Amino acid sequence: MKNTDISFPEPAFEDNSNITPVVNGKVAIITNTINTSEEEYRSAHEMAAKYGKRVIHVTWPNNFLAERDHMVRVVEKIAADPDVKALIINQCVTGTNAAVDKLLETRKDIFIVYCNPQDDLKEVNARANLILAFDEFELVNSASIQAKKMGANTLVHYSCPRHMAIKRLSQRRVLMKQKCNEIGIDFVNVTTLDPIGLVLPVAYRFIIEDVPKMVAKYGKDTAFYSTNCTLQVPLIKAVMDTGAIFPQPCCPSPYHGFVAALGIESNMENPNNLQHVIDETRKILKEKGLEGRFSTWPAPMGMMFIAGSTEYAMKLINGEVSVDKLNVEVLKRLFSEYAKYEVSIKPYVDEEDIEYPNYMSVAMEYITY
Repeated sequence: MKNTDISFPEPAFEDNSNITPVVNGKVAIITNTINTSEEEYRSAHEMAAKYGKRVIHVTWPNNFLAERDHMVRVVEKIAADPDVKALIINQCVTGTNAAVDKLLETRKDIFIVYCNPQDDLKEVNARANLILAFDEFELVNSASIQAKKMGANTLVHYSCPRHMAIKRLSQRRVLMKQKCNEIGIDFVNVTTLDPIGLVLPVAYRFIIEDVPKMVAKYGKDTAFYSTNCTLQVPLIKAVMDTGAIFPQPCCPSPYHGFVAALGIESNMENPNNLQHVIDETRKILKEKGLEGRFSTWPAPMGMMFIAGSTEYAMKLINGEVSVDKLNVEVLKRLFSEYAKYEVSIKPYVDEEDIEYPNYMSVAMEYITY
C-alpha cells in the first residue's frame, strides 16, 4: 500500500474459510510504515492474518510530522466503521492526539490503546483506555547498569531536539545521566540531526563518523545509546566496527537494528524466526570477537504490545474481560505467553507520585550476546 493511500489493506491470506468471521466487532491497528517500524508493522500483519476481517491494519504516513491532515483522515475512516470496537496505535507519534480527537467527536464506544506515546502524559491519559510503554525508570536504570556490567566507563547518549522536546524522552536522559553518575560512568550527551525526512542520510553518516571519534576520545569501553529508531542500524554497525559497547536499542528487541546491521536473513512468518535471529546475532558477534559487548531484551516489545493488546481487545469485545476495569493479570499473561519470558508490568507513577492505573510500564531482563 502506498503511504498516501488511506484505504484499508486486505488481510494477507487467500483462503479465509477457516478465519473467524466478523461477529462481535473489529480491532483496528495503526502502525508506522514497514520501512520506519518494521516490527510493529509485521505484528499487525500477523494479527490480520490470524483474525481475518476482524482486524484492520493501516499505517501513518511516512513523514507524519508534515502530514497531520493525513493522520486525521486515517482515524476518521476507522471511526466511520461501526463494527470497530477497539483501536490500537503503535507508535503514538506526535500528532496522534489530534487524530484521536476527531474519532472521539463521533465515537465514545471504542477501546483505545496507545503504545509508546510521545505526547504529554496527562493529555494521553485523557484519551486512551490503555497505555503501554517501556518502564522508563527501569529502562534508564537497567541500560546504565547493563553498560556498567559490560565494562563501560562512558555512556554516549545520541538524540535530536525533536525527541528532547518530548517530556518522557528528556526525563529519560536526565535519569540516565543521574544513574551513570551514581554508578561511576561518565555520561556524554551528543545532539544529532533529526533523521525524519530528507536529512536521514546525513544523520546516518553523522553516527557512522562520530562513533569512532567518541571511541578514540574515551576508549573502546564506551557504551552507545540513541533515542531514534532509524539510527539504530548505523549505530550498531559503528559500534561493531569499533569494538565498543551496545547495551540495547532504543526499543529493546532482538530485531531492532540488529537484523539490518548484521545482514541476518529474517522471515517473520516463520514461528521460529525470533530464536533464529538471536542465534545468528550471537554467532556473528562471536565470530567478530565481540562476545559480551552487545545486549538487548529477549522479545520485541513493539510486537508484543500489538499482539497482547489485540488479544486483550478481542477478549473485551467477546465479553471475557470487563470494559470497566483493566485486568492487569490477564494482560500480563498475554504478554508473557507471547514473549515466552517473564514480563514485568505495573502502573506508571509520575514524578508527583500520581499513579495512572491504565498506564502500564513494561520491562524484561537482558540477554547478553
